[in-house]
Amino acid sequence: MSADPRRAIPSTDRLLALPAVQAASTRLAPHVIRGVITDVQNDARYGEVSPGEVAATVSQRLEALQPTRLSPVLNATGVIIHTNLGRAPLSEAARNALVTAAGYVDLELDLRDGKRSRRGTWAKAALLAQARDAEDALIVNNGAAALSLATTALSVARGTPAVIISRGELVEIGAGFRLPDLIESMGVQLAEVGTTNRTYLDDYRGAITDWTGAILKVHPSNYWIGGFNAAVETKQLADLAHDHGLPLIVDVGSGLFTSDHVLPGEPTIAAALRDGADVVLASGDKLLGGPQAGILLGKTRVIEQLARHPLARAFRADKFTLAALEATLNSPDTPVQHALHVDTAELHTRSLRIANALGLAVVAHEGRVGGGGGAGVPLAGWAISLDERFAHPLRNGRPAILPRVADGRCLVDLRCVPVADDDAILQRLEAILQEDAA
Repeated sequence: MSADPRRAIPSTDRLLALPAVQAASTRLAPHVIRGVITDVQNDARYGEVSPGEVAATVSQRLEALQPTRLSPVLNATGVIIHTNLGRAPLSEAARNALVTAAGYVDLELDLRDGKRSRRGTWAKAALLAQARDAEDALIVNNGAAALSLATTALSVARGTPAVIISRGELVEIGAGFRLPDLIESMGVQLAEVGTTNRTYLDDYRGAITDWTGAILKVHPSNYWIGGFNAAVETKQLADLAHDHGLPLIVDVGSGLFTSDHVLPGEPTIAAALRDGADVVLASGDKLLGGPQAGILLGKTRVIEQLARHPLARAFRADKFTLAALEATLNSPDTPVQHALHVDTAELHTRSLRIANALGLAVVAHEGRVGGGGGAGVPLAGWAISLDERFAHPLRNGRPAILPRVADGRCLVDLRCVPVADDDAILQRLEAILQEDAA
């Protein structure tokens, strides 16, 4: 009887002594290394790896393994704020700020006198420098937190909290997430007024009772109503709210401070403040181009009321968010703004250079803002066109490249790809075309 080949599988102690394993121990925790060793040993027991290949396989897997499983991706979809890719890519200034914040920093310390200071002072100052019509600002960890805090803290003062909102603004965003469910989960009642397509000022006026805590206006973000429709402007709602001693909450969504000719219908923080909103809510990781954050801007008395509420502590932004947000606001440009205003002629030239080198076609392709911003607004551009079978190897190579797949084609749009990565796109396309032809 022949000896069981599994007896030749190297022991854990022997594998731990390998030079590659010792080298990996400087960047990977012991339990991670042992997990890789165990997995390879099990593969050998089931015949998927020969005993003689175990040591080499362990070394190869550890060399390829990093402390995080997140992989960098080149966004070639033409969608600027891509939720599945982490939304807004940060500017170089914001990335540097994250590195600074990774160590000890004066987050809540005044270095001049050594005493405790307010958290996020510099990030708040950067916000107020951008939003001149705001008296005060508060930063929380995301847009949903901002909405929860505002509706809860401002309405609960009236006893049984109730917030008035148009039925046309009871929106559902990504992954089945519904704003009315979020608000009601905090114990706030919603007084729905109007219809899906038409809401009038009298609808709001007729819904005000002694229990009304606030009026809420929400930008629908990723959908729009055309045709036979009517909505109430922010200024009208502000006048109505203030006549009844109520605060007006306006959620503009994507964080656009001032108007942009590329997105003519997108609401802005500045306009909502000028029109009388008591507090304006926005996300930091959309058109603002910063980290995930919930931004609240408005009147001092309102912001201070929100900051005192217990939920403000639960939703508090961490030092990384504060650092990256401040750097985003204080730097001249962001990748989001660059992609939004890309020169289409330059985009065409870049696409042609790659396509001509490989014998491929360049086709007209409309990009999108994404992330709920600029809903329905096409962004004219171009894309390199291949058969859709090439999408899989593009996604699963190094670097990972995410194209758009539509109508049987794999479309590589360079709108969101830094110019410095054009050669990486060219080399990956060249490699997979050669593999396909072999």
